[in-house]
Amino acid sequence: MLTNHFQNKFAITETGAKNLIAGIIWTTLYNIVIITPFVYAFLYLSDYLDNNNIDTPLFQYGIIAVLILVIMFIVAVAQYNSVYTAVFNESERTRLNIAETLRKLPLAYFGKRNLSDLTSTIMEDCSFNEKIFSHAVPQLYAAFISLTLFIIGLFAFCWQLAIALFWVVPLALLLVFASRILMKRSLKKSFDDKRIVSQTIQDGIEHIEDIKAFNCEEDFLNSFDKTLQRYEKGLINTELVCGVLLNLSYVILHLGLVTLLIAGAILLQKNEVSHFQYLIMLVMGSSIYLPIIEVCNNIAMLESLKVRIDRAREIEQMPKQQGAISFRPKHFNISFEKVKFAYLNEQQVLNGVTFTAKQGEVTALIGPSGGGKSTCAKLAARFWDISAGKICLGDVDISTIDPETLLQYYAVVFQDVLLFNNSVYENIRLGRKDASYEEIMNAAHLAQCDEFINKLPQGYDTLIGENGTRLSGGERQRISIARAILKNAPIILLDEATASLDVENESKIQKALSELIKNKTVIVIAHRMRTVMHANKIVVLDNGKVVEEGTPKELVQNPESTFAKMVASQQL
Repeated sequence: MLTNHFQNKFAITETGAKNLIAGIIWTTLYNIVIITPFVYAFLYLSDYLDNNNIDTPLFQYGIIAVLILVIMFIVAVAQYNSVYTAVFNESERTRLNIAETLRKLPLAYFGKRNLSDLTSTIMEDCSFNEKIFSHAVPQLYAAFISLTLFIIGLFAFCWQLAIALFWVVPLALLLVFASRILMKRSLKKSFDDKRIVSQTIQDGIEHIEDIKAFNCEEDFLNSFDKTLQRYEKGLINTELVCGVLLNLSYVILHLGLVTLLIAGAILLQKNEVSHFQYLIMLVMGSSIYLPIIEVCNNIAMLESLKVRIDRAREIEQMPKQQGAISFRPKHFNISFEKVKFAYLNEQQVLNGVTFTAKQGEVTALIGPSGGGKSTCAKLAARFWDISAGKICLGDVDISTIDPETLLQYYAVVFQDVLLFNNSVYENIRLGRKDASYEEIMNAAHLAQCDEFINKLPQGYDTLIGENGTRLSGGERQRISIARAILKNAPIILLDEATASLDVENESKIQKALSELIKNKTVIVIAHRMRTVMHANKIVVLDNGKVVEEGTPKELVQNPESTFAKMVASQQL
């Protein structure tokens, strides 16, 4: 039951919860054994003072002292392993669980979460949780347990001096919890402000060209400065109010030592306590508050822990895309049957779309911007899950197939090309990891990449920068096409795959693609009508509906058709 409680409270694994319990136990023991040398020294002095000599041989005290040191060492090692080592192992599991969850989430989720926020959750929040679970959470529980034991023991030893020492503890804890309430109110706002700051920085870096091109540097910096000031002001107010209360709790705790001195002196004068009792209480009083002070020092982190846990829990509780991991379609026809789709909390994008892209044919999706063409292509690969209707591959509903299994049969080239800060060779090899060097070079040749690769300083081994910043838009797109050619999948999705190419290179790649698409299912999205004039079928989408369907020859013969009008407009 205690394991389940910690699992739910801190969003950790069962192993992590068991390790946390072990960490609390060992930290409590550590808090106890750390004062053992003082207790042992007092026992030695008590024996000496009572007998005015030591009956027990000195070497026996030495042996016991060595045993105490050995026990302290064993407990310290066990406490370190159960707290620090176990926490770092749990952090590794947490990061892997989040990454595994993100891998199975539909792309609709990423469309609603900015990159900086997700990065912060995976990296910053996990790093913060490492620190808090290793330096505060076990210590918090252990502090209350060990302090309770100390209070019971010292009350049994001398209740008068124990009252003088501990009367301040309830007041100090009251202030701590008051600061916690104030902190809870402001932390959520601080996290939101910090998220805005991170997003503003990322937007500034990503759109630096536009900012410079339109002379918006000063406006951007002024806006960013106001965002920082708002975030800074919130942090200062939180730290000021909570810091005052926490520091006041420290002062009140130290008043306990003052009252102990005064009360002890009075009781000693009245012979109600012995010198030995007074000495023990003074030494214990100087260190008895350390566990509480340690908790107070980490109270801000303890409160912000809940916010960070909620952020991680939000990711883990998102519905994941699942399905059969074994799938071999009878054929590669893709059929849309009355498909409806809407992005999260937005208006309908597709409204009853029905068409079939047959194997061995090129199906071109055309129409005005915002009509749902790219959405259809992404839904065909199950990048999102539809709201209603059905999409089938080989007569099997793709919602019943695991996305990773499904994507084995797809080669995708989208308009927004994503490249990694690696060599040209590795970026192309992403299409098929087991490809040989010759196969990669052949794919690059078919995609018309030879021209610019041979001009690079190290050829195929040249690093191309983050997202291919050292390459032009057309060169990046050709590498993306080379990936698709290398994968040689039975289904090809081309979303404006040649949009960044000049007419000459587009013609060359069209020839290469014509060889690639033989006996395959091809869905092409293009705004250039000449790109799709040789398609087997045209599907015209407008406002999320199929408004026309047929061969290019059939549609162009009807001057009132959308396709014919688009062709005429581009020819003009």
